[in-house]
Amino acid sequence: WEAVGLGRTLADGMSQKLVALAFGKNAAALAREALQRGADSAIACEDATLTDFRVEPYAALLSKLASERKPDVILTGATTRGRDIMGAVAVDLEAGILSDVINAELSGGKVMATRPVYAGKLTAKVVSESTPQMLTIRNRAFPAPTADAGRSGEVESVGAVLSEDQIATKVTGFEAAQGTVSLTDAAIIVSGGRGVGGSDGFAPVRELAGVLNGAVGASRAAVDAGWIAYEHQVGQTGKTVSPDLYIACGISGAIQHQAGMRTSKVIVAINKDIDAPIMKLARYAITEDLFAVLPALSAEFKKKLG
Repeated sequence: WEAVGLGRTLADGMSQKLVALAFGKNAAALAREALQRGADSAIACEDATLTDFRVEPYAALLSKLASERKPDVILTGATTRGRDIMGAVAVDLEAGILSDVINAELSGGKVMATRPVYAGKLTAKVVSESTPQMLTIRNRAFPAPTADAGRSGEVESVGAVLSEDQIATKVTGFEAAQGTVSLTDAAIIVSGGRGVGGSDGFAPVRELAGVLNGAVGASRAAVDAGWIAYEHQVGQTGKTVSPDLYIACGISGAIQHQAGMRTSKVIVAINKDIDAPIMKLARYAITEDLFAVLPALSAEFKKKLG
């Protein structure tokens, strides 16, 4: 929905129509919701080959639609799936990608995108000279438009491009993910690092995250030590997040970790080392033992939040 919101802004600035694409199960319903959230029209495909995400059928369909409809801009989220499909489509269309975009504006009829470079130490404003201009946008970097039940438009149904026997990848099953809140979607993240001392040290981290209805994150050091699963890793080789509040507990804040969380709106660091790199990045720095601070925070938030 954040991509729909940005698409609406760009379409208005370019005096063009915004078309939403919905592939897979319940695509028609999602397409109708996209209309309510700002799209002028939508294209939906509910073919069985698209029920589970696989890059081959998704990319083939998007490449075909882009070749036929010739859009100026294609947008999607910078999720694992978004990166996967856009990379494949860019090859098909011989187009460039502006990835992990955190801001976008129009300049001379082109989209000028702001994106992090050098592991997030700098931001660069870049323009793709190819057509279509392809962008993946960072989660939570743009506002999601609210639905207006009074908006409607045409939903066009199309068929898939590849048949099942033409798709090399097969889905054999699923495993339930640990945790209840997705890191990339979370408004609040509480992360633990080497300073928690072990897997048991994540207990107060999990407690505070639970009180705040947030997600549990971790540094690479904690993951490499086997204290917590990789799916919780934040950083250059883990998840890139932009929550409203990021609480770093016992994390030194190496540049690789900062690359994954430095766009957080408010950063709180709890670390006994005042010279740790994370302390310079934080808006609030607490130089105390995390095992004393976290239970106190949890107790206080329980009082405030009921």
